[in-house]
Order: sequence, then C-alpha cells, then structure tokens
Amino acid sequence: MSKPFLLIKHSLVTVIVTSLLSTIPLLKLKAQKLTYPKTRTVDHVDEYHGVKVLDRFQWLENDVREDPEVERWVEEQNKVTFTYLEKLPYRNKIEERLTELWDYEKISSPFKVANKYYFFKNNGLQNQSVLYRIDTLDSDPVLVLDPNTWSDDGTVALGGIKFTNDGRYMAYGIQDGGSDWRKWRVLDLSTSKLLEDELNWLKFSGVYWDKEGKGFYYSRFPKPEEGEKFQSTNLNSKIYYHKLGTLQSGDPLIYADPQHPKWGFYPYVTEDGDYLVITVSKGTDDRYQIYYKPLADENSKIVKLITHFDHEYSFIENYGSKFYFKSNLDAPMGKVILIDVEQPDQRNWETIIPEAEEALDSAGIVNHTLVCDYLKDAKTQIKMFDLNGKFIREVKFPGIGTASGFGGKKEHGETFYSFSSFATPPSTYRYDMKSGDSQLIRRAEVDFNPEDFEVKQVFYQSKDGTRIPMFIAHKKGIVLNGKNPTLLYAYGGFNISLTPGFSVTRLQWMEMGGVFAMPNLRGGGEYGDAWHKAGTKTHKQNVFDDFIAAAEWLIKNNYTSSDHLGIQGGSNGGLLVGACMIQRPNLYGACLPAVGVMDMLKFHKWTAGRYWVDDYGSSENTREEFDALLAYSPYHNLKDGTDYPPTMVMTADTDDRVVPGHSFKFASRLQQAHSGDNPMLIRIEAKSGHGSGKPTSKLIELAADQWAFLAKHLGLTPQFPKK
Repeated sequence: MSKPFLLIKHSLVTVIVTSLLSTIPLLKLKAQKLTYPKTRTVDHVDEYHGVKVLDRFQWLENDVREDPEVERWVEEQNKVTFTYLEKLPYRNKIEERLTELWDYEKISSPFKVANKYYFFKNNGLQNQSVLYRIDTLDSDPVLVLDPNTWSDDGTVALGGIKFTNDGRYMAYGIQDGGSDWRKWRVLDLSTSKLLEDELNWLKFSGVYWDKEGKGFYYSRFPKPEEGEKFQSTNLNSKIYYHKLGTLQSGDPLIYADPQHPKWGFYPYVTEDGDYLVITVSKGTDDRYQIYYKPLADENSKIVKLITHFDHEYSFIENYGSKFYFKSNLDAPMGKVILIDVEQPDQRNWETIIPEAEEALDSAGIVNHTLVCDYLKDAKTQIKMFDLNGKFIREVKFPGIGTASGFGGKKEHGETFYSFSSFATPPSTYRYDMKSGDSQLIRRAEVDFNPEDFEVKQVFYQSKDGTRIPMFIAHKKGIVLNGKNPTLLYAYGGFNISLTPGFSVTRLQWMEMGGVFAMPNLRGGGEYGDAWHKAGTKTHKQNVFDDFIAAAEWLIKNNYTSSDHLGIQGGSNGGLLVGACMIQRPNLYGACLPAVGVMDMLKFHKWTAGRYWVDDYGSSENTREEFDALLAYSPYHNLKDGTDYPPTMVMTADTDDRVVPGHSFKFASRLQQAHSGDNPMLIRIEAKSGHGSGKPTSKLIELAADQWAFLAKHLGLTPQFPKK
C-alpha cells in the first residue's frame, strides 16, 4: 500500500518513547540554583497583522554549523547540562540496567521478495539493525547489508529499501546524522556488488522500480544553497526517472508544477507495474490530489484523476484500470472505494467497504484480500474482506496491544505481523491468509517478567466534556496513595494515533517503580477525521485541555500528585509539553519537552515547517489564526518571575525537521523568565536529527539522562532487580 508523506507526519512518536549511590530514600530536596551562560539579546521585532512581536533571541535561529556564536552557546549550555546530569543520583545505575534490558535479540517480521524472505536483526546493542536474507523460514540467514560498517559512531543509518520485482536489485537510502535528507545507492543482490548509481537530495520520498527493474521513479528537491542544507524551506518537489547505469544529472523529469512550488509530488508504481500513481499533497493533512501515468507507453501523458484537496484518497492497489483507495469522502471514520479510471466520473465510484464505527487507519491487499487496520479505542483491530467488500474474518490478538505488519503482494498466501504491548515484548507471527491461522515464529526474550506488570485503559472527561481514552501501565500491587512517580506522555496532532506498544525505556521506568500514562488526545487519528480536526488550528487548545485533564484525573484518582508527576513529549508532543507547562506550571513536578515546535509564529519558515500549516494554521494567514497561535506559543508565553517546574529541553544539532532554533530560543527565554531554583536545562545532541536513525548508544544515554532527571525531581527511589 502507498503511504505518501509518512516521514513528514511522523516524528518522534516511536523514538522518544524510548549500583545504588545511597541507602537513604531519594527525597525532593531544595534545588541549588544553577548559573547559566549569559545569552545575548537583540531588539528584533516582527510584525503580524499590525501587531509587533519582540523576539530577543532571534539570533539563535541561525544554523549551529554556520554561526560560531551559536556554536559557542551550544557548547556552554551543554557544559552546564551534562555536568548536572553526571552528578544525578542513580544516573550510572540506571544506564547500566537499561543496557541490560536493551541487550536482547531483536528480529523484525520477515517480508517476502521474489522467492526469498528478508528481515532485520539486531544482536542486542548494535547501533543499527542489519538486513538478512533467508531461502525458507528455517534456513540459515545470509547477510545483505550492515549499516554498522558505515560509521564508527553509528550515526549513519539505513533510510529505506526497495527491491525489483525479480529480487535482483535493491535500492537503499542512507541517512546521515539523523537528517531527513537521503542519499540512495543500488546493490546487485546476485553478485553483492554495489553499483555506481548514486542519487542525492531525496527527502520524504522512497524509490519505486519499473516493471522490468531497469530503473526507478523518485521525488526530490533542488540542491539547497550553500549553508542552507539544514534550514531552507523545501520547495519545488519534482518527480524523476533514474535508469540504472546513468548519472542522476541526466535523469528525465517526469512531473513538476512550477505554479505550485509548495505542493509535494510522491510517486508509486503499482504492483503490476502498469501505472505510475502520483499523490499530490500540500501539507500534512490527509487530503490529496491523485494523478496517474500509464507506463506501457513511455509517451503517455499524466492524467489528473482527482484535482481537489477536499478529501483523503490514499492509494491501496489496482486491478487493471480499477483503483482501490482509502478515503474519508462522506466517511469521517474512513472507508474503501473503487474508481475505474476508464470511467472516472464520481457517479461511477463504488464504496467497497463502508465506514465503520472504528477508525480505518490503513488498508492493503494480500492474497487478493483487503486487509484493513482499524483502531478500536486506540487498539489494533484487523479485519479481512474480499475484493467486493464481503467480510471474511477478524484477527484475534492476546490482549490490549498493537499489531503491525500484514504486508505482502496480491498473490502471497501468507503474511507476517508483530504484536506487543507496554509490558509484552514483540512476538512475531506467520498468518495464513487462507485458513486464518496465526503461527508464532518467535517471541523476544527480554530480561524481565511480564506478569509483574499490568496495563489498563480508562476514560476521563476533558474540559469541554469530551470523553478521552488513556492507557495506564505499572507494576502490579501499587498503592494508590497519590505519591507514585508518574510519567504522562502524549502527542495530539497530525492525525497520528498512539497505540500501546513495547518500549524498553518505558519498561525500565515502570520497573524502577514509576507509573506510565498515555492519553489519546484530540488532534490524533484515534477516532477519525472529526477527532483530528478538533485539535487543529484555532481548536488546538483542545489538545492542551485534554492533556491537562489527564494530569488532573491521575491526581484526583490518587495515582500521583503534582510533585510526583512528570510530562514528556517529542516534536508536536514537545509543543504540547511546552504549552502545558506554561499554562499550568504548578501542575507538574518535572517537564521533558523534546525537539519541540516552540515558536508558533515562525515555524513555517524553516525546512518542513510549511507543511504543518494544515494542523497549526499560520501567523501569516489570518488574524484569527495569528491570535490563536500567539495565545499558546511556548516561546512567546513564558512569563517573567514564574517558578517553572524542573525542565530539560532536548534537541539535536542536525534536526532538519524541527530546527533546533525552536528549542534554543525557548530554553534561553525559560532561563531568563524563571524565578526559582529548579533547573532549566537544554540537552543538545551532536550528529542526531529528529530521532530517526539514532544509534542504540545515543538512545540509551538519552533515556538514562531523562530517567535520572525525573527520579531526582519526582521523588523516585529507583528499584533494581536483585542479582
């Protein structure tokens, strides 16, 4: 199935989730006020709709690699932060135990290419997972690609793969330092030789081979100006075709639209190789135009099938001229429709699978069967239908959790999936598409006992009465005395749904004695299009209200108290934490905003930020949107003389999704405004981007720093297994 624009939408959802020094219980002692580096201020003013807005830290927007003053500021801030973190009680013990937990064999669900299977494997602490090939499910694996050999520190990662139909060639993307930019190379799998082909300046696009495996289609942006690689706005997306054995400079242009430089064009070659399908997007909203080009005739023209951005049309697959789409046309919870491109008038469109009570998250075709992934109160629900929409069966799972996988081609009689939950490590299954039987292939062996933990789902009311679901996980037998150190994590945006999956870092938090809570806020996709829209633009405050209500529910129901409650989020979730800590600073005991969108008046001016206008609106659009953004923008709403809770802002120098200037400015203003003794730190990683591709070593260090910070400020005496 086609998933255009996935990288732009998804952020740190899956990445952030990631000996006793004293016999005396750790208490919340009065903090010693830190001395922060002096940050220069300027008298920069921006004007919006006649309103002048002072931006005293505007110079910190400059690229750290290009501005020596910003570079020095980063070094000075990191010196304060890491000196503080190194002295935290239990910091080393936490990292030691986390390393033990992380050190288990991780094997992905296999996937089939031609007559062979492929899978990713990590022996435990390898910085990057390794790609292997097997002839049968029980044969010995053959190494195909090991990204660990690409750099000494593990910061160069695999950023996508795509095989020819016959399995001879594999194109693969290379991601350096966590950047969204990808370089693509081609490997001849019959000889294990790397071809000379090299493609650059791809971002948010995979590659899609033609039927014969002679070349592939891809989308790219123009080469950025010198010094603008990590900050320039990505405009003028174009689709090209690359023929093997040629230079990228000679690749023929397939499609571009100079009249709409902000539109993105994302190619996909149908499974039968007969059509190039182009999904056109102007933002992160799931509302697309659809074009296509018949590939049997190289001189064929691009045909514009859907020419408006009114609804979602996510291409699934085709049978000849009949195209299947997931759509929300007159169906806010999603449905599957069929469009015959030879009779494209909307009057001829067919609804194959009508809208259900649950939100349809995605759909694909395996074994000539529609495999539909629904969300039932933010839990996975998989249903099978024939190509005419007749229900076949539902896949049953062992409890509250998340299932992922179910990929394959039309003729495949089998598929594979993985199931996990907060306290259940991933288990991989082979699913027989004909019988409906699930066969366990392997279960991850992690050094803990799942029976020691429990997971539940509760529902609470937000400020306006909306019913919000929340998952809660912790050790069995906790006492609801209002003193449990609790971590509240959420996202709330871009139609992204949070489901209960396994995370080693969250497991350790619970093992140490903490409670983990994850509400499903408006702005996500858990309940369809209306749920998403209720948390966007001038309705964004609903998201913050939902999160604040979750904190209040946990306190009211005696799970925790403000002194023992920490909040965490990344990217859009970093914005969430930033906004909520400013609106209710006395409600939390510690805050962890990561790679957050903190300047809501300027976000659209950098890299992929312009796409987010779909969710946030823009300060340049209307006065109403400007007023809404200014009302909650974290950077602009910090108030002098306020005692903010202990905070560690986190970002990375090569984050070209949410540029680090957001966090630089926010942290500087926070240190300036804060009146108390609580630490206001910023942790800035080198050679790390927005989260994707981050090596294991950095993930462990980051989690250990966060848990040690929370332990100190939430009053947690960590529990460790007895040896």
